[in-house]
Amino acid sequence: MKYFKVAILSAAVAGLAACGGDNDKKSSSNNNSNAAIIENTRSNAWYSDAEAKIAATTQANLNRGAAKNVILFVGDGMGISTVTAARILAGQLKGQSGEENNLSFDLFPYTGLAKTYNVDAQTPDSAGTMTALISGVKTDVGVIGVNENIVRGDCTTVAGNELVTALELAEIAGKSTGILSTARITHATPAATYAKSADRDWEDDGDMPAAAIGAGCEDIASQLINFEPNLEARINGVDVDGIEVVMGGGRRSFLPKDATFNSPDAVSSVEGDRTDGRDLTAEWKTRYPSGNYIFDQSSFDAIDTESTSKVLGLFNESHMQYEADRGNDVAGEPSLSEMTEKAIKILDNNDNGYFLMVESGRIDHAHHAGNAYNALNDAVELSEAVAKAVELSNSDDTLIIVTADHSHVFTIAGYPKRGNPILGKVVGIGSNSPSLAADGTPYTTLGYTNGLGLRDLGNETDADEAYNQAIDAGRKDLSQIDTQAPGFHQEALIPLGSETHAGEDVGVYASGPGAALVSGTNEQNMVFHVMNYAADLVNKANSKQVAP
Repeated sequence: MKYFKVAILSAAVAGLAACGGDNDKKSSSNNNSNAAIIENTRSNAWYSDAEAKIAATTQANLNRGAAKNVILFVGDGMGISTVTAARILAGQLKGQSGEENNLSFDLFPYTGLAKTYNVDAQTPDSAGTMTALISGVKTDVGVIGVNENIVRGDCTTVAGNELVTALELAEIAGKSTGILSTARITHATPAATYAKSADRDWEDDGDMPAAAIGAGCEDIASQLINFEPNLEARINGVDVDGIEVVMGGGRRSFLPKDATFNSPDAVSSVEGDRTDGRDLTAEWKTRYPSGNYIFDQSSFDAIDTESTSKVLGLFNESHMQYEADRGNDVAGEPSLSEMTEKAIKILDNNDNGYFLMVESGRIDHAHHAGNAYNALNDAVELSEAVAKAVELSNSDDTLIIVTADHSHVFTIAGYPKRGNPILGKVVGIGSNSPSLAADGTPYTTLGYTNGLGLRDLGNETDADEAYNQAIDAGRKDLSQIDTQAPGFHQEALIPLGSETHAGEDVGVYASGPGAALVSGTNEQNMVFHVMNYAADLVNKANSKQVAP
């Protein structure tokens, strides 16, 4: 029988560099034969420039392909100020003054910075940034898994501009793969690992305009369920077995808009959003009859990690709960660290290794709501998940990267004394009373440049309750308010319906094979190339021989 090698991507730096160009310009599209994805990625200047930079690195002890496993942690919205404040909070929760504490990934041996801007935006969104992290190519705001040549909202422009992700390469290379998120699993960050969409908002067909449906666009939830046949159809000659572990929120996008399909823990009268009548959970179970579809804590706990081949866990209609609010979930849901442990124990059954992406999605949501309490507690839980991954893996064969897609307009200010409660009011050195601003009232260490403004919701642990009140930006008298309470939402200067992302660089923390490539300040898409070098994903995928 005749065999051929699938040229998914070219790893020849000379050839890539020859296709390079000005990164401020739109990259050229190449639609040769039936290898459109291959060619548009290979010829993209973002890709070729990053690959050339990796090839030029002369760090000692760098061996291409030394990583059997790769774990990418993404703290959505976890900018440097969030890391610092979470570190202090975690220390104070342990009885320390806080500043001397370290989060788990603070102890990683290699650290760098990533520039987060999108091709068309100074301050980015999660769709464009996660596409850069997972595909090695920067792109525009609001689009997923495609380069900047497409028009947002026009799926007819997608063909020939799709990108190949690290997760897809791992699948083709024969590794097990997993996606975890505390957000909806169809949300921008997790979706960028598996979907190609002209609009990040097309999470199910009910979110799509009639024109898009009429043009044959496939919604993101459907793309997840059809990941295996879609990948095999898009890249000629590959044979994959599908994603092994998918866990997060977002059940509504997988169920019909019909109350008879409600889950036992549904909180809406009609849980599903789909208008096409499809039950995607049933379709998944048909495709993977030995797989486990789960939606609550008890079914999660019952999973046998040694015998389970596939898991689809959808623990909430929309996003999963904030870590501080998890106890209020109707049927219970696992923490991020619990999901990380379960996923690794399933994925490491594969002798070829695995690729796992873990997102702490609700850090971002709490910041948008102006609630530092939940943002920091979810960041601390991400640190716990990273610690669990370190415990369950071997630093000799597992690359772990922790980063953020973007930051927020979240500040640490004033002159509080050492050990002052990070969520509290500023108390200066040598004083026991809050410092007063020029307006005669106290102020907090943490604040937001813009957003909804002050909320005093007491012990409310759901940050999203902030949206049920009118915008109340500007200075307020905090004298009689407990700013350390879960329901306190910090003041904001500029009134907006939601706090915004920020545009500064974010941290990249790395440990394991290839981690030495993480240093200095780089374009965000470099993270993909570090993972590719460490696990040799492109070459291993290309080396798979399949029948024509």
